[in-house]
Parts: sequence; C-alpha cells; structure tokens
Amino acid sequence: MSKAPRAILLGDKAADAVAVDDGALRRGEVAILPESEPIDAVEPAVAPAARRRFSWGTLFVAGLSGFLALAAGVWVENTIRSLMSQNPALGYAALACAAAAALALLVMLARVLRDILRERKVEALRERATLALASGTPDEGRAIAEELVGLYKGRAQTAQGRAALQEALPQLFAARDMLTVAERSLLTPLDAMAQAQIAIAARRVSLVTAVSPRALVDVVFVLVACARLLRSIAGIYAGRPGTLGLLRLARQVLNHLVLTGGIAAGDAVIQQVVGQGLAARLSAKLGEGVINGMLTARIGLAALEVCRPLPFVEARPPTLAEVAGDLASWRGSKDSEG
Repeated sequence: MSKAPRAILLGDKAADAVAVDDGALRRGEVAILPESEPIDAVEPAVAPAARRRFSWGTLFVAGLSGFLALAAGVWVENTIRSLMSQNPALGYAALACAAAAALALLVMLARVLRDILRERKVEALRERATLALASGTPDEGRAIAEELVGLYKGRAQTAQGRAALQEALPQLFAARDMLTVAERSLLTPLDAMAQAQIAIAARRVSLVTAVSPRALVDVVFVLVACARLLRSIAGIYAGRPGTLGLLRLARQVLNHLVLTGGIAAGDAVIQQVVGQGLAARLSAKLGEGVINGMLTARIGLAALEVCRPLPFVEARPPTLAEVAGDLASWRGSKDSEG
C-alpha cells in the first residue's frame, strides 16, 4: 500500500512549528501530520500452568499408606518383643532381619525419589527449552545447553557430541541456534537409538501376536513389550526408571496419546502404512498382528516425545511409517506366499 508524501521540518525551523488541535505541527502552509506505525508484536502462546487441585483419591492413598505403615511397625515391634521374651537369639535374629529390610526399603525409596526428580528435571528442561525457542535470551539458551551437557556427561556415546557443543557455544549468540546445535550434537544419536528400539518392539509384537493362538497371551505379551519399550526409551534419554517411575511414565504417555489423538484402531491404523487394499487382503490374525505392532509403535513414539529433554527444533519428529513401515513389507510377502 502506497502512502501520501509527508513534509518533515529539519533544523532550527522545526522549533517555530505550532501545535494545533488535530495533533499536527503547522508552520505556514506546511503541516506535519502524526502517523503511528502499528507493529504487530508476536507473543508466544504459552499455555498456563495447570493448578493442582485437591484430590480425595490422593488423600485416601496417603491416609491408607500411613495407616498400613503404622500397623506394620506395631506388628514388627510386637513380634520382636515376643521373640525376645521366648528366646533372645531369635529376637536378635528378627531384629537383624527387620533392620536389613528397613535398609533395603530406604534404598528403594531413595531410588524412586531419584527417578521422580530426574523425570521432573527433564520435564522442566523441555518446558524451558520451549519458552526459549519462542522468546529466549542467549543466556537462557546457553544455560539449557550446559544442563544438557551435564545430563549426559556420564555417557560414552555422547562424548563427541558434548565436546562439539561446548566448542560451538562461545560462537553462538541466539538461543535457537544454541538449542539447534545441542539437538544436533546430543539428541540426534539418541533419537536414532530410540527409533531402533521402537521398530524392534513393533516387529516383535506384530510377529508374536500373529502366530499366538490365545488372545490372553497376546494381551500379556503386548503389555510386557510396551513396559519394556517405555523403560528402554526412558533409559536412552534420562536414565532407566524403577517400578513407580515406570508407572508415572506410562501415565504421562497415555495422557500424551489422549491429548494428541494418537490412539487409533481398526483399519485406520493399517491404512496409514500398508494401505486399504493390502489390509483387506490380510487374514484376520495377520491383521491383528499389524494392529498390535502399529499401536506399540505409537506408544513408543509418544514415549519418545515425553522422555526427550528438548522439543524438536531442527529435527523432524519420527512418523509411524518410519518406525513401523517395514511391517507392511513382510506382511505383504507372507500374504503373497500364502
């Protein structure tokens, strides 16, 4: 859009200008009209943090856990006292067993707490990286990159990437550039490892459920395979979690699948990779194997996005066809052979 020319006073003559009611400056027949240039400020859309609400279920679990702990403590004390009164040797043996059990429980609780803190650290790092990509300062980008270096400092497979990232950081002056180099140096090899694990799990589930004679065996095997896949992906990115950490990760993956609409069933899953024509020619059992393999791959992809300490900056998120596309080839060859 072209604009009409405007007269601008320069030098000392601008001091003789007279302001009028419309906001213009007039000097003789020359008028300087005020003009505002609207600047569209692009603000990053940041979802507000969800507030934690009071939950009666949480209160019930906490109260029941406390009651059971007190009951177990009273029972142990009464048992040790009874054995002490009957035979001191048995009492001391029971006391030693209780002390060993208490020590093991403390170690397990410490590991669970460590896993939870590590998962929350990864979540916080990913949220900070998302904000830094939208409107982050170089200091924020550098801090996130250094935290990534510290997160993977004990892994031999990331030694070369850590060295390259630390060498490149002083030469970068934008948060996005720093996170791009961090992703390229540290997370790209880990992404390849995670995608390989997803592909292996999808093939295994597809093959076993295709030849399994019982539906119960299929369900149990799929659950076990998904649990192993979640633990494997978590171990690649942030450390192998324990039992409670695995349950928490499974809940996060399920929430991610629900929010992103990643759960699909029936021919829609097969058609994404193998096409409608081949899906129609597959037998019922082979089609069930394909569906189970695809759903396993979807769960793995959701776990990859949940466990990844950075959002995808430069790299493209893996698709279902990339990690489970070969299911179509060997299914098709089996169908043609039959």
